[in-house]
Amino acid sequence: MIRIDDFELVPFALPFEELYVSARGSLERRELILLRLRTEDGATGLGEAVPLSLRGGAGLPEVLAALDLATGRLRGTDVTAMTEGSPVGAVAELVVELAAGGRLPPPAVAALEMALFDLAGRITGEPVWRLLGAERAEPVACNATLAAGAPDAVAGSASRWLSLGFSSFKLKLGTEYDVEQVAAVRQAVGPEANIRVDVNGAWSADPAIETIGQISAFDIELVEQPCATLDEMAEVARSVEVSIAGDESIASEADAAAARRKGACELATAKLAKVGGIGRAHGIAEAIPTYLSSALDGPVGIAAAAHAAQALYRDRPDPELAHGLATQLLFADTIATRQCETRDGALHLPEGPGLGVEIDDSALARLRI
Repeated sequence: MIRIDDFELVPFALPFEELYVSARGSLERRELILLRLRTEDGATGLGEAVPLSLRGGAGLPEVLAALDLATGRLRGTDVTAMTEGSPVGAVAELVVELAAGGRLPPPAVAALEMALFDLAGRITGEPVWRLLGAERAEPVACNATLAAGAPDAVAGSASRWLSLGFSSFKLKLGTEYDVEQVAAVRQAVGPEANIRVDVNGAWSADPAIETIGQISAFDIELVEQPCATLDEMAEVARSVEVSIAGDESIASEADAAAARRKGACELATAKLAKVGGIGRAHGIAEAIPTYLSSALDGPVGIAAAAHAAQALYRDRPDPELAHGLATQLLFADTIATRQCETRDGALHLPEGPGLGVEIDDSALARLRI
């Protein structure tokens, strides 16, 4: 019998190399919460919560309190079933039980789920991607994420990412110089690169239609969340030829189904912290072609998403879109001694069981909030 014996919650913050600017505001650092689950035998599972207060979600104190309460209920729980026959089903059952009543914020649900998967993998000696049913682990093609700014600065950032092997670039629009930023980045990265833009719902329908018409001249792959509501996005989608992807407006399988029904978008991006974990992200992918994105996660959250990406298209066609998971390059520090590596525009999973991430406790203490 394998029982959860204890847990630890550590709030910490990762500083950005440069100020991170989007239509929703700016950040100097990303606040996160590390979760450690421990069994009676000393096995450990890592999870990570990313509070989404800039998106109108729960802030760090609320997520921390919810995680403390929910994780406390795990003490003494027999988790042997996670290491046998159907680990995915066993983890899902535990998560559903912990999240019953809908009082647990999605970032907390995601942290609990990834900690349980990591624990199951470490106990069995298997990587999480294999527990999820993937046949192999492949590098995860990623887009570069460019913070909004003056066109020449954004183009300079794009050139740096290009030198690292990236061929897909995501621009944050909805602030200033939207068209000029796109033009400058296209000039910097050349005609073969993919450019997508993310508006974080900042436009209403008419400005969205007008601006998308202007930037279409620069061969745009997709526009992510141009407006705040599905109805507005549907109006935009009927009026432009560029593919529309939903982000903030799609946080569940039901949202994805509604988006398809309204004709609001043909794609979705799922952040584990936004939707509540790997299982829910896969549910969205069943309803609409989906790529994964980071909520500016730390090393544990990025690893969980990279493992999830291995099995996302196991039973469905792969839309062959770059994922937005290379955001660890935006940070000036880390709490990990072993984490995903970004090479040639792709994310490479760390070796080892579970998520494969190892924590640097001295760095965690230094970056603790």
